[in-house]
Amino acid sequence: MELAQTRWLDRDYHNNHRLQIGMHVGTHLDAPLHMLPSGQYVAQLPPTSFIGPGSVLEVCNQPVIHWQPRYEGLVSPGSIVLLYTGHDRFYGSERYFMDHPQVAPDFCEFLLAKQVRLLGMDLPSPDAPPFSVHKHLLSQGIYLLENLTNLERLLDWPAFEVIALPLKIWADGSPARVVARKL
Repeated sequence: MELAQTRWLDRDYHNNHRLQIGMHVGTHLDAPLHMLPSGQYVAQLPPTSFIGPGSVLEVCNQPVIHWQPRYEGLVSPGSIVLLYTGHDRFYGSERYFMDHPQVAPDFCEFLLAKQVRLLGMDLPSPDAPPFSVHKHLLSQGIYLLENLTNLERLLDWPAFEVIALPLKIWADGSPARVVARKL
């Protein structure tokens, strides 16, 4: 990422900055085009996909995140699911990117059955090459939010809304500002 000031108030009568960034840096959204040859660009995704009731699942100390019966009562149909693994504490290290928990196929099927809008996580990815979880969820209209932080703050919230708006751009992903609002 490169952020540079290009205009100065005292000289140019206004301030301006230029941002050069990869779409998958920091907290970001993966659109279907990221992994699917005929996938949609971010700009083609419905804005309603990025705002909705949220639920956070505490899945710490699980190298592979499988479906568990207790999730049935925690995840509402059409919601936004956030996975709190605690792995964000390793952000910036090789361990964060190379040795992170992964989502199992049975958990993906649970998300599909619940018609979840988004799956967010404090991980760089829900899987590893050849990215079968990415491909499966994105092909079914479940978009991915990666590199979230501070999810532990939501564990005691009985109800909250997630707002995760990407830029409306013709790209395979987008930086996103993701917030939760207590209801």
